[in-house]
Amino acid sequence: MASTDPSLLDITDKDVREKLSLWDRRGEPTAPLTDAQSDSVAEVRAAAEILPVPSELPIEDLCSLSSRSLHSPFSTTVPDSTEDVLLKGFQMLDMENARIETAQQFFSWFANLQTKMDLEEGEQYRWDIHFHSYQEQCDAILADVHAALDHLDTLQKQYLFVSNKTGTLHEACEQLLKEQAELVDLAESIQQKLSYFNELENINTKLNSPSLSVNSEGFIPMLSKLDDCIEYVSSHPNFKDYPVYLAKFKQCLSKAVHFMKSHIVNTMHNLTSQLTKRDPLGLANADNAFTLYYVKFRAAAPKVRTLIEQIEERADKIQEYHNLLEAVHQCYLDQRERLLSPSITSTITDLTSQNSKDHCALVRSGCAFMVHVCQDEHQLYNEFFSRPSPRLDELLEKLCLSLYDMLRPLIIHVIHLETLSELCGILKNEMLEDHVHNNAGQLGAFDAVVKQMLEDVQERLVYRTHIYIQTDITGYNPAPGDLAYPEKLEMMERIAQSLKEEQIKLLSQEASFSDVRLEDPGSRRSSTSSVTEASRMQASISPADLHGMWYPTVRRTLVCLSKLYRCIDRAVFQGLSQEALSACIQSLLKASDIILKNKTQVDGQLFLIKHLLIMREQIAPFHTDFAIKEISLDLKKTRDAAFKILNPKAVPKFFRLNSHNAILEFLLEGTPEIKEHYIDSKKDVDRYLKLSCEQFIQQQTHIFVGTLEELLAKVAALKTMAVEGGPTYNLSQQPWAQPAKINEIVTATYRVMKGKLPATLQSMSLYLANRDTEFILFKPVRVNLLLSVSK
Repeated sequence: MASTDPSLLDITDKDVREKLSLWDRRGEPTAPLTDAQSDSVAEVRAAAEILPVPSELPIEDLCSLSSRSLHSPFSTTVPDSTEDVLLKGFQMLDMENARIETAQQFFSWFANLQTKMDLEEGEQYRWDIHFHSYQEQCDAILADVHAALDHLDTLQKQYLFVSNKTGTLHEACEQLLKEQAELVDLAESIQQKLSYFNELENINTKLNSPSLSVNSEGFIPMLSKLDDCIEYVSSHPNFKDYPVYLAKFKQCLSKAVHFMKSHIVNTMHNLTSQLTKRDPLGLANADNAFTLYYVKFRAAAPKVRTLIEQIEERADKIQEYHNLLEAVHQCYLDQRERLLSPSITSTITDLTSQNSKDHCALVRSGCAFMVHVCQDEHQLYNEFFSRPSPRLDELLEKLCLSLYDMLRPLIIHVIHLETLSELCGILKNEMLEDHVHNNAGQLGAFDAVVKQMLEDVQERLVYRTHIYIQTDITGYNPAPGDLAYPEKLEMMERIAQSLKEEQIKLLSQEASFSDVRLEDPGSRRSSTSSVTEASRMQASISPADLHGMWYPTVRRTLVCLSKLYRCIDRAVFQGLSQEALSACIQSLLKASDIILKNKTQVDGQLFLIKHLLIMREQIAPFHTDFAIKEISLDLKKTRDAAFKILNPKAVPKFFRLNSHNAILEFLLEGTPEIKEHYIDSKKDVDRYLKLSCEQFIQQQTHIFVGTLEELLAKVAALKTMAVEGGPTYNLSQQPWAQPAKINEIVTATYRVMKGKLPATLQSMSLYLANRDTEFILFKPVRVNLLLSVSK
């Protein structure tokens, strides 16, 4: 098997079959067979198919036998396991599906089997040779590994020795570096702490230097160092010599503060001295006095502003700077007061002399002057300081009080309500609302003085209003012309009618010359329309509605209320309005009674109704409540208890030790009661108006149908007596119920209505001058007349 040609081993089973198939192919067979040869092959084939398997053939040599090729009479002699072994053998040879039908296929199969067996036999020897070679290599590698391990052990021992030595050296170095860093930090810390104490000598040297100036560049940095040193030493009371160094630093601070204070104070005093030398009496003329005062100080502000800023920055931290800032504020304000007080007093005196007869102009000019002073002082203060001071407002308030002291004696002697109300308007509207509210920060002091002045004016206004109500409304004695009704209205009606006729005549004349174009047509049309509108307005206004035709007390009351409404508080206005309206109503009732006596009852009633309507209409725009609460003390229970205790029968009760003790009963039952009641003058106007209208309606009804109502009353009385079971009377038998008598009464009634009704309507039109009002007032009269006539 070892001599087998290697080229044959490369031929596969497929190639063998293909080559064998070429032997007997029909076209060009490679090994053609004769017919006899073919028959011989067929016989051999048939004999080979039925030959039994030799019994001496080992099972493992069986191959290429499928289950189908073993169908022979002797197949029963082969055990069941043998077939499985053969099948597995063919599967191992990848020939489970192959068929051996010819000898050539068998030889080919056998050659393959032999080749594989040879290979399997030689494989064991080859593997043995390889294993020996591998073993030798592994032994060599193992020896090398042992040698390397020995070297590594030696190297590890040497490394551990060197590593221990190096680690010890590193630890020693690190410890030394750590100690060095700690020493360096300690030295720096000591140096830093000592630097604050070492600055003491340097600061002392600078402060004791004769060339030291607070305006020099090194002064402010020195202050910063001094502040830092004081702060540091104060925060470490555990240091050695802490009190000594703190006292020395404080002493240096006192010197620095003294230098700054001296410089600032001297600057302020020098400014004041320069200004007072120009005007020793402080009475410079008004044109340049204040300008000079402000210009000089503004020019000097940059010289001390930087120093003052440093003081303000430190004032909240160190008390010495706070005290210095207070002293600087006081010095500045004292110098300003020294300069301004004489000039302000002089200016106010000049204003008083110039406006001695015009109190309103005096108050307006004086307040405007003080507003400018306050604003200028605040602006000048901000040139020196950046932090506000309450002392500035105190100074300005003191300066404003000079105006108040000058004006108050004049205010408390003003007697005219018009002047007082105008003063209230000036102080309240022009000063407080226009000036103070728009600049509250600068005018805080002026605000307090103006409010005090306003309170004085309001108090004076309330007082004069009380007197005015008592003298000019309650105590008013009407002149004959004031009560000349209806003559005044008739005269004004005639005047209005004549004016209307003149207007109509003028319009007709203009229309007749319309062809003459002396002016622009548009302007002529506008003038014509304006004249027409004016004439229409004059015609629509009744004489009774003219302000000058009102009864004097009504006019005075409404004018007084209109002046008070925006000048005083709402609560005070309610009280005064109630008093004024009550007095006005009483004066109208008094005037109505006089007119009723001197003229007719209709004139008196319509006069009262018209003026009550005017009052109700005119007080409507006042958006306030005219009701006031009055508190009274009811002593009725006290009086009854006093009479009861003074009764001789109550003497034994004085000594009783129970609840019936007379003194105890007096204390419990005799307590006075406090009662509250509201007075509403607006409702009083409505109530009197309603009462006057009802009286007018009743009186007119009685005038027109009085006799007829008496007749109807008699008839109703007879009917009532008959219904109630009294004596029965025949109406036709009564002398006053005769047809002639009734006819006479009805005729007289119609005659009265026809004669007096037009006059009544004309009087209503003359007084009321409003068709709606006339209709409303006369409607109940007409209804009463219709009811009486219909009955």
